[in-house]
Amino acid sequence: MRDAIADDDPRRVTVDAVPLLSASGPPHRRCSASARPAWQGTALLTALGATLVHVALTGATGFLGLRLLRRLLDTHAWVTVLAHAGSGDALHRITRSLELTGAPSAFLARLPQRLRVVETDLALPRLGLSARAFRELADSLGAIWHSAGSIHLEGDLPELRRTNVEGTRHVLELAAAGRAEPVVRHVSTAFVAGARRTGVAYEDELDDGAGFENAYEQSKYEAELLVHAWSREHGRPALVLRPSILVTDVPPHPELPSHPLQVVERILRDARRATVAAPPTATSPPTGAPNGPSRGAPGSPGPGARPRVRAVGHPHGRLNLLPVEHAADVMVRLAELPSSHGVDTYHVVHDRDVPVPTVVALLERLVPLSIDLVGAKPEDPSALETMIDFYPGITAYLTHRRRFDDTRVRTLLGPAAVCAPVGLDRLWSGLAPRSGVLPRPPDTPPTPAPAPCA
Repeated sequence: MRDAIADDDPRRVTVDAVPLLSASGPPHRRCSASARPAWQGTALLTALGATLVHVALTGATGFLGLRLLRRLLDTHAWVTVLAHAGSGDALHRITRSLELTGAPSAFLARLPQRLRVVETDLALPRLGLSARAFRELADSLGAIWHSAGSIHLEGDLPELRRTNVEGTRHVLELAAAGRAEPVVRHVSTAFVAGARRTGVAYEDELDDGAGFENAYEQSKYEAELLVHAWSREHGRPALVLRPSILVTDVPPHPELPSHPLQVVERILRDARRATVAAPPTATSPPTGAPNGPSRGAPGSPGPGARPRVRAVGHPHGRLNLLPVEHAADVMVRLAELPSSHGVDTYHVVHDRDVPVPTVVALLERLVPLSIDLVGAKPEDPSALETMIDFYPGITAYLTHRRRFDDTRVRTLLGPAAVCAPVGLDRLWSGLAPRSGVLPRPPDTPPTPAPAPCA
């Protein structure tokens, strides 16, 4: 791993040209010819109804991080965005993404005055900052939200550890260095429960006895262990938030971050395209020939046909899918509650699971495939089935019948924790092109629009 950049290195990242918060009052500027306009004092705070506690957020350009940022700006006057160095103009990307998700123009116009962007590298000690810049950043913060991470379900463990585990370690070092002892809000995942596919997963459980479905789950589990160790070592509170699979009904757009189901769709579409385009081997009899695959057999389509794919899954399986906007609201509400002074862990999940057959029906409408749930891997997999089997970290979830307990969240937040059901229409809205209309069987009445989440 590379060392952090030295103070006198011209490559070093600096926070000189951005407003800083002192531990006791409104922000001030360091002298710089390129500094942004000074803040307008406490009048802006009063007008916004926001708190003086200054918060930093990692992952603000991501699928969840974008919604967290929008929600945090409801309650905080300023937010420091810890953006990945070299990833482009974070402020422009955030502004454009918020515009596409419906933020009002007046809100967008104030973003340059309310956001401080600091370019960092979570994989490096001191986040890649010089010692002075790291110290000044740490001392300016009252809270740190860590939402950045890799959700690459098929990534290898060393790669995922570099982002999800070492990134968490370095964010915790930032929290430990701050004179104001900033509180830590760590975004994990409900899937640290691992490969236990049945029963109930509780918030106070954190063990690896059942193993993991993929390296992503293991990396997030290891990151949670770091948070617990940090809390014990420093005697400081921390909040761990475990969302389930996050979705949205906002139609996809090239400038918006993608979400997990879009990734699944992309994998299936690419696999189908690759196998349909591949010419038959010299030893493979053509479709319909003696001893060859029959028409409609698994993975034997012609162009435009719907190949049949056998996927291991349970017909009574269920997945927990939660609108990302509701997840962000619940997370911020939980962060406002009094701390137990240890590690408080909450499942941020829907109280009603989505049946696996509903997810299968969605994928069949998105990708020209016919998916059959089977109890075991086929002994004679087609080329398409073999290619899809390269992604077991995704397909394994079709067998899950596990439930995530969120009794504490619903008790603490009451109606604010309740969300409208996530059905096929709502899922389609967040995956289909902006002009897309959900195909319906003949004589099927339209489904009423879902009520918004509380």
